[in-house]
Amino acid sequence: MISTTDPTRALRQSIYLVLGAMALAVATAKIVGAENVYEPSRYKPLATQFDATRADTPVRVWPEKRPEPTLMFGSNDRSRWATVRAIVENGTYVIGKRANFTHTAPPYGDSGIIFEESYNSIDKVMDPATGEFYSSKPPLFATLLAGEYWLLHKLCGLSIDRDRWLVVGIILITINVLPFALYLFLLAKLIEQYGRSDFGKLITFAVAAFGTFAITFSSTLNNHTPAIFCTLFAIYPLLRFESPTKRDLFLSGLFAGLTATFELPAAAFAGGLGLLLLMSRFRQTLTYFLPGLAIPIVALLACNVISMGKITPAYGEFGGPWYNFGGSHWLKLKEPVRPRGIDFNSESTPVYAMHLLVGHHGWFSLTPVWLVAACGLIGQARRFRESTLSKLAALTITVSVVVFAFYLTRFQSYNYGGNTSVARWLIWLSPLWLMGLLHGVDRIADSKRWRFAIVVLLAFSVLSVFYPAWNPWRNPWILQLCEQLGWVRY
Repeated sequence: MISTTDPTRALRQSIYLVLGAMALAVATAKIVGAENVYEPSRYKPLATQFDATRADTPVRVWPEKRPEPTLMFGSNDRSRWATVRAIVENGTYVIGKRANFTHTAPPYGDSGIIFEESYNSIDKVMDPATGEFYSSKPPLFATLLAGEYWLLHKLCGLSIDRDRWLVVGIILITINVLPFALYLFLLAKLIEQYGRSDFGKLITFAVAAFGTFAITFSSTLNNHTPAIFCTLFAIYPLLRFESPTKRDLFLSGLFAGLTATFELPAAAFAGGLGLLLLMSRFRQTLTYFLPGLAIPIVALLACNVISMGKITPAYGEFGGPWYNFGGSHWLKLKEPVRPRGIDFNSESTPVYAMHLLVGHHGWFSLTPVWLVAACGLIGQARRFRESTLSKLAALTITVSVVVFAFYLTRFQSYNYGGNTSVARWLIWLSPLWLMGLLHGVDRIADSKRWRFAIVVLLAFSVLSVFYPAWNPWRNPWILQLCEQLGWVRY
């Protein structure tokens, strides 16, 4: 029976169902149809066929022989897959070995998974005392994925090398599609609870389904999509119910902690969320939220110790001997003449900040609906004492500023996350900004002009999301446009 107090509720729910099903179908299609494609425009031809002095010459070299077909797109995901395979098949986190690890020049005698063609990656570190290679990515995520691969390998007889299309596809659907379905379902509930206009509710859900980079990265193994989902799972128990139960607080802490294990700066989010809860539910927060928060953090630290014998993560060694081994990609930073490429970008901090906000990798330029969300967040935060949602808005603004500032301090690696379609380590903030977007759109939903403007902003956001149609590890459309116009060249 349709409620007489909200006659359009059934229609909205039907639209949520249709949009959600379409988004999940697209995400699944991106996985089952995935294959690493070599784009000629991104590679330079043979040395006899091009002018190396031209500024627009690509830095990548076209392979001399046909590459092995693979749905592992690049260094980031290959490094993780190599660890998953090593754990299950070799019982170790070691993904390679250097026989002559004291040599400063070739031959090094490298061997192991990470040096195979399908797994070759720059995202590796070498223990200078043993010559053993590890992924530079935090090991907890790979350990969790190894559990699923162990079942596929031991019970079904599948091999990630021999049956890569099946194994990788199953795992990616498990971590990128199934949580996406739950994410959209829970988000629809929050939208219905807090939204005031049909237009605001539908626009916010449409952005969640098609206007953020969660769907872009669904085709690849990465830490960003799980972080997006866990961020929502952390705030949902606190927003959905007026008085969160003990279980709600525990689950909120658990998923806030998981978010921090996927994205290091998300520790600010977990800490801020805990602080807000301590202010209102001191004893329950200590008893339930904090233990939930501690579980994934302790698990991450334990994996660090088990894998590498040290509690700090591998990327904490950036610039040191673990990264600067002979032949390392990152050793190029010490060369007298800085090499070309976005990994070795030497822009000033103001220029880098500009591009992160409104430039070619901009939070607001690639996803312009966040302009409306920013207004909504500010409006909500001004009523800080009125509701949990207004407190969350203030936390979102604070955490966003902290995260941006964090990456502005990493002056050795102003690389926008490498060759990728967005400043990817920012997109876990998306669920928090979606709640601000809902409020921002509601405030102007009665204006036909503003509704049209918001739809245009949504269209450009969807353009940015789907521009890297088959591979998220390629540059944003704005950067490629700037390169075509001769404004920027990395």
